[in-house]
Amino acid sequence: MGLQSRTLAGMMKAALPGAMTAALRIVYPSQCLCCGETVDADDALCPVCWRDADFVAGSACARCGVPLPGDGEGGTGAPDAAPLSCDDCLSIVRPWAAARAALTYAGTGRTLALALKHADRSDLAPALGRWLARAAAPLVAPGAPGQGALVVPVPVHFRRLLKRKYNQAALMSAQVARVHGLTHAPRLLARVRATPAQDHRSVADRFANVAGAMAVPAQHARALDGRPVLLVDDVMTSGATLAAAADALLAAGSGPVSVAVLCRAVKDR
Repeated sequence: MGLQSRTLAGMMKAALPGAMTAALRIVYPSQCLCCGETVDADDALCPVCWRDADFVAGSACARCGVPLPGDGEGGTGAPDAAPLSCDDCLSIVRPWAAARAALTYAGTGRTLALALKHADRSDLAPALGRWLARAAAPLVAPGAPGQGALVVPVPVHFRRLLKRKYNQAALMSAQVARVHGLTHAPRLLARVRATPAQDHRSVADRFANVAGAMAVPAQHARALDGRPVLLVDDVMTSGATLAAAADALLAAGSGPVSVAVLCRAVKDR
């Protein structure tokens, strides 16, 4: 089944009543989100792609979400355990309070992130957004820094938006807000300066490239007024883009910023 047919089938299944959806599955059987192989349910992965999906579970850095060796205590593990930090977060100042990731940026996670971002696969956003919502749950739980947060996607400059047609982070953040009953604020943060791609740059160059590239428009600043923010993006590599976004939110008067990303890039393990 081609991309257009897969997207159309997904939209039709979402819009039709249960009985008609069941009939439609005879014509358009459910397919793996990643490779298109037939699967038993919508928004699922086939066994091969599931084995290649590295979901972040157990021990992880509380500041950037990168997986860490351990038994699950700390980080994303037991709530009473001391938060864990990776080596990078011991040396790089993170302007946000905490972060979580759904998957590592490898295998199936990388394939899905790239398809959503560059291959016009906006049909992936609802399922990936739900995965991200599960990962972000500890950040917005009662007593967490992000309780009652505004959900804000990392913005795309309008020139890139015209080319890409949508902001993949905004599609997922809408789902995250819906799952947790939070307010979605997709226009609260703006990309005020176009920046070259971050690929193949050093960590220092990445931070310099995006410094001052984002701001809260004056007409939206009052909506912050000390409120916590859950900042959403598709991938975290060095954290430079998310740091620029968090800095802009804090400068405009937000409360604590937490970060949720679909994929976290990891060093070779």
